[in-house]
Amino acid sequence: MLNWGRLLTAMVTPFDEQYELDYEQAVALAQQLISEGTTALLAAGTTGEAPTLSSEEKFRLFKTLSNEVNVPLIANIGTNSTHDSIELAREAEKIGVDGLMAVVPYYNKPNQECLYRHFKAIAEEVSLPVLLYNVPGRTGINMEADTVIELSKIKNIVALKEASGDLAQAGKIIDETEDFLVYSGDDAMTLPMMAVGGYGIVSVASQVAGKKMSEMIEAYLEGNTEKAASIHLKLLPLFNNLFITTNPIPVKAAVNMRGINAGKLRLPLHEASEEVKNILQADLKKLEIIN
Repeated sequence: MLNWGRLLTAMVTPFDEQYELDYEQAVALAQQLISEGTTALLAAGTTGEAPTLSSEEKFRLFKTLSNEVNVPLIANIGTNSTHDSIELAREAEKIGVDGLMAVVPYYNKPNQECLYRHFKAIAEEVSLPVLLYNVPGRTGINMEADTVIELSKIKNIVALKEASGDLAQAGKIIDETEDFLVYSGDDAMTLPMMAVGGYGIVSVASQVAGKKMSEMIEAYLEGNTEKAASIHLKLLPLFNNLFITTNPIPVKAAVNMRGINAGKLRLPLHEASEEVKNILQADLKKLEIIN
């Protein structure tokens, strides 16, 4: 069984004033997240602005975090090139990360057979556990349940981050796989997904509401569904507003509001508008995350 736990945080990537990756601040953020209930970290994912990070920056970030944190580190190595994804995966394994995430290839729209071959090729080149990532809203294609079920039979493909928003699809995968974990890829779907057998969440919101999310998950696991639902409903406006515009624009603003210096964003993304900041500030105050 994986030791990743149930609350995985997809970290933002801090930048300094010159938009250079701030490794020291990345460690500080990671340690803060762990203290608030994060059970594993995902580095250089979508929320971490992976498209604007060089391979060298990714590798240094993976190495820095793996040396400084005491929870599993999952490295995002997914691209829309199978060859490039394999090269990233091999290097991340050499660095010593604990797992790999690979997203459905974006833009080139492979069919289901192509998806199977893509992920199989990556998994066969490494020994690390692999987390699949299905996010049709970004990739332009949905990885269907039957494809995931077949991939789950490959020894080191062990989990899925499911962000299709389709509970029926998630339920079919959960029901027809063995020793395979399904994580929600959408904060607002954490509790609904767990209710149909999902294991946990790969979260954006845990960077600002980690304690409350951890409390919600624990309440559900203890059978206190009323408490879990109550926390879920209180967090729901924040979950939604963290995606009021393109992720990670809102969450980076929210992290900065907490006093953790994550810096700005690299183009083509730009910092949140004052309107978005005001909405997020109101959410954080209502939840007593900031004063």
